[in-house]
Amino acid sequence: MKKIIFLSFIFLLFCTGCQNNPPISFIDFSKTTPITKNTTNNNDTKPLKIAVATVLSPNVTISNYRNIAKYISEKTNRPTLLIQRKTYEELNILMSNGEADIAFMSTGAYSSYRGLNEIELLAMVAYKKTATYFSQVIVHKDSSISTLADLQGKTFAFTDPLSYSGHIAILNELHQSHNKPETFFSRYIYTYGHDKSIWAVANKVVDAASIDSMILEHSQKYTPWITANIKVISSIGPYPTGPVVIRKSLPPEIKTSLKTSLLNMHEDSANMETLNGLLIDRFIEPNPEAYLPLIKNYQQVGDNI
Repeated sequence: MKKIIFLSFIFLLFCTGCQNNPPISFIDFSKTTPITKNTTNNNDTKPLKIAVATVLSPNVTISNYRNIAKYISEKTNRPTLLIQRKTYEELNILMSNGEADIAFMSTGAYSSYRGLNEIELLAMVAYKKTATYFSQVIVHKDSSISTLADLQGKTFAFTDPLSYSGHIAILNELHQSHNKPETFFSRYIYTYGHDKSIWAVANKVVDAASIDSMILEHSQKYTPWITANIKVISSIGPYPTGPVVIRKSLPPEIKTSLKTSLLNMHEDSANMETLNGLLIDRFIEPNPEAYLPLIKNYQQVGDNI
């Protein structure tokens, strides 16, 4: 079996190799954050538990999720509790165990969900007038790699096992050519962050990585000194954006209130900085059919996850 380098090693590399970047603050993913509730809330009202796993660095996104949780509290007149988790699997476990009411899921996490508690789509993310994105394969700008086939025998960075753009899309490509990552790559790692995968390629820690096209665009804007060292060799997709889901057993009136709140959030300009910070222009009505091919793909490659 090919050796997999664990995340602790990547963190060590990041700490010793990064330059021109501000220090990253520590985020304790085991903790929850109670959001200040509206003063009209009944003290006996159970809080709505909102679960998130960050697709960008935690210090970049968590304040924006807190703002969304506060907005939901104000609009639904209920207290909210923000639950942070590090991986998409942990997010799915929360929903499966009934320990969260709402989750901001990745496309892959939703497509792979097989939890005991049923969930429903509440909304989808729209960004730059579309509700789709691509899995983009990146290599160093000086690399001679130009096709997916050239990646055989190379080192590769996945983001999260349940990330569609950062893992499942590549597994599906390998499956179609009767390959598996264990035998196709010389070794592979999980970075648990699209921005970390970009850094790993830019600094030649690995030969290639697959990332979310929306996050690459974000990185090109905010960390151009890093993305200047990479190039895209393949775009796979498009895929539907990550959805917001809710526990199916929630009362209908709460579901309606939550959906109305999210679908109207962009109408208040005061919310746009928060939304844009999470690569969201607005929330839109979900399209369940858009995820069906991805669910089927996951069923085919799930043994490798």
